[in-house]
Amino acid sequence: MRRWILTGDNAKNWKSQLHSRVDRLWIGALLLAALLLYTVNLGSLPLRDWDEGTVAQVAREIWRSPISNWLHPTTLGGEPYLNKPPLIHWLIALTYAIGGVNEWTSRLPGALLTALGIPILYSIGREIFHYRTPAIFSALVYLVMLPVLRHGRLAMLDGAVVSFFLFTVWCLLRSRRNLRYCLGVGIGLGLIGLTKGMVGLLLGAIALLFLFWDTPRLLSSWYLWGGIAIGSLPVAAWYAAQWWQYGHQFTDRAVVDQSLSRIWQAVENHQHPPWFYLLEILKYCFPWLIFLPSGLLYTWKHRNWSWAKLILVWAGGYLLAISLMGTKLPWYVLPIYPAIALAVGVQLDRFWQQPYPAKYPRYAIAFLTLLAVVTWAASLYYSPWNTDPDWELQWILAAVAGTMTLSAWLAVRGERQFLAVLLWGMYVALLLFMTSHHWVWELAEAYRVKPVAALIQARTPPDREIYTSFAYNRPSLDFYSDRRVISSNFNQLQQRWQQPQPYLLLDRPTLERLQLPSIEFLGQASGWTLVTRDES
Repeated sequence: MRRWILTGDNAKNWKSQLHSRVDRLWIGALLLAALLLYTVNLGSLPLRDWDEGTVAQVAREIWRSPISNWLHPTTLGGEPYLNKPPLIHWLIALTYAIGGVNEWTSRLPGALLTALGIPILYSIGREIFHYRTPAIFSALVYLVMLPVLRHGRLAMLDGAVVSFFLFTVWCLLRSRRNLRYCLGVGIGLGLIGLTKGMVGLLLGAIALLFLFWDTPRLLSSWYLWGGIAIGSLPVAAWYAAQWWQYGHQFTDRAVVDQSLSRIWQAVENHQHPPWFYLLEILKYCFPWLIFLPSGLLYTWKHRNWSWAKLILVWAGGYLLAISLMGTKLPWYVLPIYPAIALAVGVQLDRFWQQPYPAKYPRYAIAFLTLLAVVTWAASLYYSPWNTDPDWELQWILAAVAGTMTLSAWLAVRGERQFLAVLLWGMYVALLLFMTSHHWVWELAEAYRVKPVAALIQARTPPDREIYTSFAYNRPSLDFYSDRRVISSNFNQLQQRWQQPQPYLLLDRPTLERLQLPSIEFLGQASGWTLVTRDES
């Protein structure tokens, strides 16, 4: 019988290959789990207002135009789109060319890019932690974070920005052992710049601040600065092309109004106190918020380690920067969630390593129990005993309640499997939530847009402007109707009526108050009436 003995270099190579194989299995499993969660039921609900409607509108105009015009995107009516660089809009336009214009193709590029962030975060964990388990827990926590999941599934830019920054950080960590990865640092920052412009400067500054604290020798490497310069070339070329085309109109709108002015003043009345983002984290980080304070405290105690430096600079630096900005929007906080996931992953690993029976903190068990009670009560509220039952919400809340109940019971018994139950239960609950019609809850804030858009598209000529008595413009209505629907006050509507062949979209009180002469009714939808003047 032949016996194989591994010694010396052979044993090291075998262990290295085994670790690489296990890492590939984990990366593949995390990617499959993320793709399922991020793409299921993706096109079932209409696009929401503002970001989704605007992004899809610009992408459709790009798709309609010749390739030579893709460098200078426009909105409806041919107006220049100068708000953000067009990388994601280009990707959506390509999906329109393949799969047509619909909700699924509008959301798919952003969802796929955000889903890629989960295995990248695992790879970051493998670079900074000595063991695999904290990297696994960090990636799983990030996988089931509701804010990242929901915004990543929308036709928005922020989920992709987070994944590009994760790629940047991974390359930065790898470059400590192989300077060729400095090129990846530049590519990641360049992708951020082509997606959200000057946000790349903030995230790049955070990456360099980490290097200054952890590996200052890299700051003097021409590989790093050469990689950043190469990655910045496409961004600089795009900005130069826009300035050449539009001149001061571009600098005033894209550079000042949409980027720099947001730092010192609230744009479009998005003004909130400095603790606004802390409240956002408190609202949407449960149940992981239970483990965050102890995770951050443990991180601070070990701040001489690279992993702790990364978490502290990433979370602290970014939170401080956005809290001091004048303009505050909920999705600005998304880049902080991977750092939170790393801090929570460290704490969950500490719980996992405790011998059985473990003594877990009473506050953790108490919070899990409280969440179980609250979600069971909410599930009963939406049950058939209520006058307005909602089966989808009942089952989603029941899944969360069952998860919290079983996790609390296992934690009381000192069994570490409560962490596996907590992660798996939250994944199932979020999967149920994403298959429901509630995951884009902003749609309930205004009337149903698609019936009104269908009415406008059927009864008005192309390229005509429609004026509405609704309180604000709805980009989603513009997208679905393929017309510009402009919000107008009472006096403006009276003036518009005097124009040749006007089209007004009115609610009933405004219609009765206007008392329009020679009126022709074109149809009704979702409580809104489309009218024009009878020229005969």
